[in-house]
Amino acid sequence: MAPVIAITMGDPCGVGPEVIVKAFDSSGFLDKGVSLVIGDRLPLERAIKRMGSSAKVVELFGPQKELRSSLARAASAAGGAIPLWSQSHQGPLTPADIEPGNPTPAACEAVVSWIRAAASFASAGFVDAVCTCPINKERLHAQGFAFPGHTEFFQDLTGSQNVVMMLAGPVLKVALATIHVPLAQIPGLITKELLRQVIGITAESMRGDFGVRSPRVAVCGLNPHCGEAGKFGNEEMETIGPVIEEFQAGGLPGEDLAPRISGPWPADTVFNRAMSGDFDAIVALYHDQGLIPVKLAHFNEAVNVSLGLPIVRTSVDHGTAYDIAGKGVADPGSLIAAVNLAASIARNRRQGRLRSPG
Repeated sequence: MAPVIAITMGDPCGVGPEVIVKAFDSSGFLDKGVSLVIGDRLPLERAIKRMGSSAKVVELFGPQKELRSSLARAASAAGGAIPLWSQSHQGPLTPADIEPGNPTPAACEAVVSWIRAAASFASAGFVDAVCTCPINKERLHAQGFAFPGHTEFFQDLTGSQNVVMMLAGPVLKVALATIHVPLAQIPGLITKELLRQVIGITAESMRGDFGVRSPRVAVCGLNPHCGEAGKFGNEEMETIGPVIEEFQAGGLPGEDLAPRISGPWPADTVFNRAMSGDFDAIVALYHDQGLIPVKLAHFNEAVNVSLGLPIVRTSVDHGTAYDIAGKGVADPGSLIAAVNLAASIARNRRQGRLRSPG
């Protein structure tokens, strides 16, 4: 059975509706799974009209537990259909709510309700994965949204203890030890406990989600040249190196499955080595250390993946792009990659459960 991927529309005043329509219009988009949009009808229809698409929005109704069967009927009944689940407590959005580039309180409220619905559907097994389009964190925070972003919100909605953000491209796959924090705070945040969690979750996800039987995980150093034996900093000797040695000494259960953890490696060379095939994943210690190389190598192909959640969640690797919203020029490449990766992870998890002796 093909995986069912719920796509949240994101901010309807941004490029989310446009990249969704473009993705559905792209050849082969639905080959690896079945996609369902969770959002509002009006932004989609505006985007369809703006780009001259022949797609048709087909709204799904009925009990949530019948979502899969409703989706199958919609897909078979109309070629070029964009299945949509739009029921929300505040009702449909109006034209005044979705002015391109100008997010409104109503749009912000709708965005949060769509994310909640998607998480609920995935947790209940009505869909196999969630793929999110971009939100504007600043505007949401002004409306009382209490989370730094999508990742932390999904962590709360699923009751997950530890979640790791990864940016995954066709070659580079980079997990972040810290995300949206000031640079000055990072040395104090890089603790042995944090590194054990991030490295362990990354290695397990590479095996269970990405299907790499014995993953090679490289860990970045924090300082230039990994501190140059203490001349530029001691974090590599006192914190990062000892944790890596713990993994190398103990590994994980099963010798043939033990992840190969190495480092700390200088950040100015390790990404080039990964591009050459030396590593399957990299653990970067802070946001820009990891994201600059990923976005340089895979700008329209990278996918944001939340590791450690009980549900599959991916996201586009770009923002709301208000400056081009409504112009029909947004690139759907990241959304297409995010949906395809969500489908792949869902299949890998399903196969893992089938192989499990339990």
